[in-house]
Amino acid sequence: MTEKHITISSIILKTVLSFFITLAIVILLPMHIHAKDLDEIQVYSIHVDVNEDATLDMYYHIRWKVLDSTTDGPLTWVKIGIPNNHCTNIKANSDCIKKIAYSGDGGSYIRIDLDRKYKAGEVVDLNFSFTQDYMYQMNMETEGETVYRFTPGWFDDIDVKYLIIYWNNDKVLRATTGYTEDFNNYLVWTTSLPKGEKVTIDVIYPNDAYGFDTSKEIKTTKHTIFNDGSFLVVIALCGIGVAIYLFYYLYHLIRWRFSSGFKGSSKKTVRTILEMYAKCPNCGAARVAGKESCQYCGTNLIKKKTKVIEDKVPKKYSEYKDEILKRKRKGTYSLSSSPDTYVHISSVNVPHSVPFSSYMSTQLSSRGGGSRRSGSCFSGGCACACACACACAGGGRAGCTAKDFYRTNVKLKYFKKK
Repeated sequence: MTEKHITISSIILKTVLSFFITLAIVILLPMHIHAKDLDEIQVYSIHVDVNEDATLDMYYHIRWKVLDSTTDGPLTWVKIGIPNNHCTNIKANSDCIKKIAYSGDGGSYIRIDLDRKYKAGEVVDLNFSFTQDYMYQMNMETEGETVYRFTPGWFDDIDVKYLIIYWNNDKVLRATTGYTEDFNNYLVWTTSLPKGEKVTIDVIYPNDAYGFDTSKEIKTTKHTIFNDGSFLVVIALCGIGVAIYLFYYLYHLIRWRFSSGFKGSSKKTVRTILEMYAKCPNCGAARVAGKESCQYCGTNLIKKKTKVIEDKVPKKYSEYKDEILKRKRKGTYSLSSSPDTYVHISSVNVPHSVPFSSYMSTQLSSRGGGSRRSGSCFSGGCACACACACACAGGGRAGCTAKDFYRTNVKLKYFKKK
């Protein structure tokens, strides 16, 4: 092997090692960041009715509970991911929705602005509906049959306690197992979705059941990424993407460090118990009420100072606990049962510490609320939907709808269940 070959091999090896080291940092470093839950989806239900023209009328009910409105602010808006941009008849069906509209910013969404700010402990019932097209594939697996494959949006940062899918059973040949039939002739699937998990159902019809239109199918195309050196281009783009993410991550880490990890402050009451001398230990003069030093010789008359941390009164003063804690306004007050003992009340500004995970969530999250929330994706405000099939809906903070899985050039064989 020539020296030139050795040099080239060394460069390639170093490049590959650098790539994987960078990738490991990007993947593993965030694992040490654990932000507390901001929200919880208590109920996530979807009703689906198939129209004669094969479009779907989809009715959503999302019961959203705000768990934390301090870290990222209260909930003010959400952005719900939907399958694609072929949606019409968008309608709000609950009073808490101030404004609703389709949004194509970074994917396909329905943006909902709420009627007010919702804080921790409050629950928002979101009810809305729309008509969705381009949702099926004819002869997908069996000649003469049309498949609707539906993956409701999942949530990377939010637990869904109760997911329910209702699908009208009229003209259905068969469907994914695990459903029950209710008295209204709907197939019903129920489950829960821990963070990041998802579920997919197939509903199959004969081709003549509805007005299926081949021009509205998700088209299949033949392509490969390995031609004309494009595989190397993909690898290079992946490396660039990782480098950009790492730069972005480090940039915000540095900004957070320079901010000292604090944002805003609040007032905190400080109580100090003062034991006073009845007479000056220096000249013997009697202490004048309200004075902390002798009026004659200036000697400090405070015998002992004891700070009260929060509401934990030291055992020595436990018999005065109620009298000590009831004082909240600034000043010095004598204890009625101990004339030479006082409680001094003051206040200090306590800065709010912001964990790096919470700081990053203000940069990356899609939750609407707080200073960063004019809107975004599911949580305090935006529900990004992700789905990887012929139909989808729903949420998450960083959904896959941005990748537009519902374009007409998607290769459907990748959607087949494994």
